[in-house]
Amino acid sequence: MFPRNSVSIWGILKKCIGLELSKITMPIAFNEPLSFLQRISEYMEHTYLLNKACTLPDSIQRMQAVAAFAVSAVASQWDRTGKPFNPLLGETYELTREDQGYRLVSEQVSHHPPVSAFHAESLAGDFVFHGSIYPKLKFWGKSVEAEPKGTITMELLKFNEAYTWSNPFCCVHNIILGSLWIEQYGTVEIINHSTGDKCVLNFKPCGMFGKELHRVEGYIQDKSKRKHCVIYGKWTECMWSVDPQTFENHRKNEKKGESRNHLGMGKELKNVCVCDTVSVIPGSTLLWRIASRPTHSTTMYNFTSFAMSLNEMEPGMEATLPPTDGRLRPDIRAMENGLMDEASREKERLEQKQRESRKERAKSQEEWSTRWFQQGNNPFTGSPDWLYTGGYFNRNYATLPNIY
Repeated sequence: MFPRNSVSIWGILKKCIGLELSKITMPIAFNEPLSFLQRISEYMEHTYLLNKACTLPDSIQRMQAVAAFAVSAVASQWDRTGKPFNPLLGETYELTREDQGYRLVSEQVSHHPPVSAFHAESLAGDFVFHGSIYPKLKFWGKSVEAEPKGTITMELLKFNEAYTWSNPFCCVHNIILGSLWIEQYGTVEIINHSTGDKCVLNFKPCGMFGKELHRVEGYIQDKSKRKHCVIYGKWTECMWSVDPQTFENHRKNEKKGESRNHLGMGKELKNVCVCDTVSVIPGSTLLWRIASRPTHSTTMYNFTSFAMSLNEMEPGMEATLPPTDGRLRPDIRAMENGLMDEASREKERLEQKQRESRKERAKSQEEWSTRWFQQGNNPFTGSPDWLYTGGYFNRNYATLPNIY
């Protein structure tokens, strides 16, 4: 990581309070050496949860696995205070993992507003995972808030099921002074459009004394609104499932215990084991646990092992990738190699090149044409979405623009 202490972010941001940050040019020191398209691909780190969902015979169990996957998708953001590079219009990113049985393609389909579309599919034909994300960033004086507009869709093809949801809000605190820390908050509703099952997850705000920091709590109900299980844990650590009645009994006993402790008469609650920092209720089932990060992660932008691999150019890869793939971006590559001045110059050059291309299209009244996605409506929610049109993996890239 490049030390950020020498750069005054306040000097840059003091005129931006309440504004959207996508139009503000930030010093490269506040970036991490990945683009937002690569950050999106980190959703796939816990693909085993989807593979597991495809083997479960019960729709409630499948919803548990999908809910765990939705929480795990934001887990990599823990302590990731660097800003990913804004993708250039037409930029793409491909991730094929034969060992985990999937392939993904993403494309920056719009620049203003910035919209990133992605499509992932199981190599065995078990699932399709797709969506488009329009992150709205705002600066509020001491924090930067990201509102993740856009719909995420998971289709389990074997069961003819489709699930949709949107990610929670994300906020980076102490932008000006103090240690940076990240909070996820808001309600996430996952809907199974085939069965009517619903999972409601509450990413709890930190609160005054930090008691609720990172906590997630929710439930799964069927179409008749009968609750089948309660889901609880932390998005930074693990998620568990338990019977609703057991959860309520535990909560009542916990309150009694707190009351006794307050009077100086109570002892620690019995039958509660502590997993990391989550108190696990007896009878709970583990849905997901985060993988340990490498020991050197704190000096590597707090990346997970998965994130560290995303910019790797493996032998033979350059011959098959399109010229728009994010691994070929010179500014990100220079930053990864620690050449900060070169990275800054390249970033400025690419942004200027993008502006000039936009002016040329305006002169000739030419509309930008996306390559792998087209604008439409989500087939399950009816909301605006960008849908994969196919053809990327045919490897015909002759007509792609030179964006770098």
